[in-house]
Amino acid sequence: MQLNVPLTMPQDFDPQPRWHPHLWHPTTQVATAPVPLRAVAGRGALLELDDGRTLIDAISSWWVTLHGHAEASIAAAVSAQSQALEQVIFADFSHGPAERLAERLSALTGLERLFFSDNGSTAVEVALKIAWQWWHNQGAERRQLVAFEGAYHGDTVGAMAVGARSLFTTPFDPWLFCVARVDWPHTCWHDASVETREQAALEALERALAVPTAAVILEPLIQGASGMAMVRPAFLQAVEARVRASGALLIADEVMTGFGRSGALFACQRAGLQPDLMALSKGLTGGFLPMGVTLASERLYQGFVSSDPMATFFHGHSFTANPLGCAAALASLDLLEAFPERYRSFEARHRPRLEALSRHPLVRRPRCLGTVAAFDVAVNQPGYLSAVGRQIQRHCLAEGVYVRPLGNVVYLLPPLCLDEAQLERCYSALHSALDQL
Repeated sequence: MQLNVPLTMPQDFDPQPRWHPHLWHPTTQVATAPVPLRAVAGRGALLELDDGRTLIDAISSWWVTLHGHAEASIAAAVSAQSQALEQVIFADFSHGPAERLAERLSALTGLERLFFSDNGSTAVEVALKIAWQWWHNQGAERRQLVAFEGAYHGDTVGAMAVGARSLFTTPFDPWLFCVARVDWPHTCWHDASVETREQAALEALERALAVPTAAVILEPLIQGASGMAMVRPAFLQAVEARVRASGALLIADEVMTGFGRSGALFACQRAGLQPDLMALSKGLTGGFLPMGVTLASERLYQGFVSSDPMATFFHGHSFTANPLGCAAALASLDLLEAFPERYRSFEARHRPRLEALSRHPLVRRPRCLGTVAAFDVAVNQPGYLSAVGRQIQRHCLAEGVYVRPLGNVVYLLPPLCLDEAQLERCYSALHSALDQL
């Protein structure tokens, strides 16, 4: 069974004044999009709207709300910090929350140095710049970066360049530097062809690495924005072996997968990887405040320590290591360490429900890993612009569940606090939505 669904929905633009006259919403075409829902509060896994409705936030508000909305211990930590030190320039100062956060993340990841920024895109930009300049400081000519097809690393220029060329990047293609690309052999349940595709990708990687390469960047285990495209740990281990043999650096973009989303604290741990650089954001502060960090090995850090001022990493942000964000991140880590079963058990909670849903005639390529469950809807024109996603979102909203499909890819990525009744309601809403297509 397959649906014949157009790539775009008929216009349902409502020119009435609920579109705020001064706001510009992200990734939203206001000529065709429905008027935004208006949130007034959040509690746990629920969002409260101004019309009195409550919705289950089944995607953690773009994957950031880790423990749930208005989590009391994080709110208290931010409030206490705000009464002591809310901000200080990090070029000439340090402070306790940043130091404690760096110590804890270093111990958890095995990467000794931490550079702060503002979000996931900037965390990736920092990783790319560190990798590039480290080779420059060594006097080495390594001028190639290798990335994977389908990747999404952010919306700043460098992050776009190492991401897949797509509708997100098309207007800016003249700005973007060239990158060698290798297929991403994403898989699903009952995939008989994955080993053949993995071998082909590894051979392509070997050919790419024959050119002196500065770094290889990947999203460990799950490419998020490309449609929750999952690969097997053994493939990533084989990638790392080839990267090490070539002498290139390995960058892990854990902006989405970090902090329990993969079922382990970090996807690199579940995959058995030890990268040279790691980018983190989204769940870092539990969803309370914007913050990004880039972790680097001591070897890379020492490549910038020199009497030559030109070896300096001349990069910074106004809100680098903001004390409020650091306090939120420390409180979030406390919760993760106190309740590890919340993320470790989520895959077992998803699996039987996704197995039942996968028997629906419109479901293709079911897959789950950690807190993430996903499937494709069988349509004649798949992709990010498939209108079936909007249809499913509408049906689920009517059932009190907020999802935001990636075109014809439907996924759940809920807060860790989601209870069994709420999870069951999410799957019931998806089944009902599929029945109504």
